[in-house]
Amino acid sequence: QVQLVETGGGLVQAGGSLRLSCTASGRTFSNYAMGWFRQPPAKEREFVAAVTRSGGITYYADSVKGRFTISRDNAKNTAYLLMNSLKPEDTAVYYCAADYNSRLVPSSRSSFCDYWGQGTQVSVSS
Repeated sequence: QVQLVETGGGLVQAGGSLRLSCTASGRTFSNYAMGWFRQPPAKEREFVAAVTRSGGITYYADSVKGRFTISRDNAKNTAYLLMNSLKPEDTAVYYCAADYNSRLVPSSRSSFCDYWGQGTQVSVSS
């Protein structure tokens, strides 16, 4: 089992920034590709970004490309999502997920994720 805990969500004005963290415990963190997904109000969950086990390759949804940056620190068992130039349409619950078979990059499919965090709310005001 892998336990994932997201932190760093909150309320921010449009144009602002937030950094989400996802801290893992239970298994070897570096064995998992990591991804971020989000679920806007009254919408389905959607892919945001993913990073390979080593952190060497990243992949983004078109809607966040150039504004968001995914990274990881395997020594700290933590993945990050730095979100810049936030827009009201970025408002959502953000989830991190772990993929043992490293299919998340570039598939972006949530069905490939083995473990999920509980989510953290990000709200962007206009």
